Amino acid sequence: MNDFFPIILGSDENAYGNARLIKEKYGIKPLLLCKRILIPTRHSRIVEYKTIENFDKESVFPDALLSVLTEYKKKYSRIVVIPCSDYYSMLMSKYYDCFEGLISNKFIPYSLFRTLDTKDKFYELCDKYSLPYPKTVIISYENRENILPFPFEYPVVLKPENSNATEYLSCDFEKKKKVYYLYSDKDYLEIARALTEAGYKGKLIAQEFIEGGDDAMRVVNSYSSNDGRVRISCMGQPLIEEYSPHMLGNYAAIISRGEEPIYNDVTRFLEAVGYTGFSNFDIKYDSKRGKYYFFEINPRPGRSSFFVRAAGFNLMEAMINDAVYERDLPPEYSYNTALWSNVPMGIIKKYVKNKALKKEALSMKRTCLFTLINREEKSIKRMYRVARYYISQYRSFKKYYFEK
Repeated sequence: MNDFFPIILGSDENAYGNARLIKEKYGIKPLLLCKRILIPTRHSRIVEYKTIENFDKESVFPDALLSVLTEYKKKYSRIVVIPCSDYYSMLMSKYYDCFEGLISNKFIPYSLFRTLDTKDKFYELCDKYSLPYPKTVIISYENRENILPFPFEYPVVLKPENSNATEYLSCDFEKKKKVYYLYSDKDYLEIARALTEAGYKGKLIAQEFIEGGDDAMRVVNSYSSNDGRVRISCMGQPLIEEYSPHMLGNYAAIISRGEEPIYNDVTRFLEAVGYTGFSNFDIKYDSKRGKYYFFEINPRPGRSSFFVRAAGFNLMEAMINDAVYERDLPPEYSYNTALWSNVPMGIIKKYVKNKALKKEALSMKRTCLFTLINREEKSIKRMYRVARYYISQYRSFKKYYFEK
């Protein structure tokens, strides 16, 4: 029997980046399970595919994955599963017991997932474990029209309690975004009523705006072992975020750099709640107060987590060392400086406003890592599609970019 086999849930850029990490380290082509192949993984030579109709439906997912796991368990002694979206992570936590004995890496219990996945409950844990977060108002469906005035000044940041939840993804209206920046009561009521008319009944989260641009954000990706210990953490400073409505808030370029106080807070929190698997924190630095604020945790590798590879670390290797080879290795915290980008360097040059950061980024343009640009890929069709994807970023920024 072979050592192990990796199965990746999804086919987006996150899935491709994780597949690339596995192929680079172990020479294995992971299997992608998804309902359709997206541009980042289409025509790739580093993965195998299996599309399953309605794979993201709860009525289909458990039995479909069980069938695949049972088939591959006959050939491989250990199997690891890497979900690349919040929704697949939720399904893995909820149905993990159905796959007992078939998967070597552990997932957090569904009860903990639900606590971390909704911002109001996550902030209750932040209170318990002394993680600072912005002043926040939780708005129930019934209270949307009479919540005003907010107990903090405009601008206000408004977002659904989980922008990746099916309920929010399935509602549709003209000004729909992942995050809304509001400047008046009128702005709030316009969005709140649009959400109601679109059928979204989930909670809304209104927060004070922490001053600072995209470069005030921080992101931390970690892996916690099956016994709940943090094995690897890497922090990055975003240079700029994406601005198209459906991608707003996703990081477009990151310089990795480590800060010990952040690593200490992340490690203390994850180990206190008994976390296992991949985690992704969004944090913001308030320069006026000299303080960091935690925004959210995502129970998976971040969409931009390939920046960890630019820093010289491999998140998939950390997981496989633990879940497959059971190596009791000391924790690693990255303090390396490197550049990862999901946009052409021209976007960084034009839209990054901090001159020092722009200069630092441009000095690393020759060593910058792009998730989708991979020398192993030889398909002309793939190269064409990836080139079009990156070029389209110029149009996207020109159309949607705004000063926060």
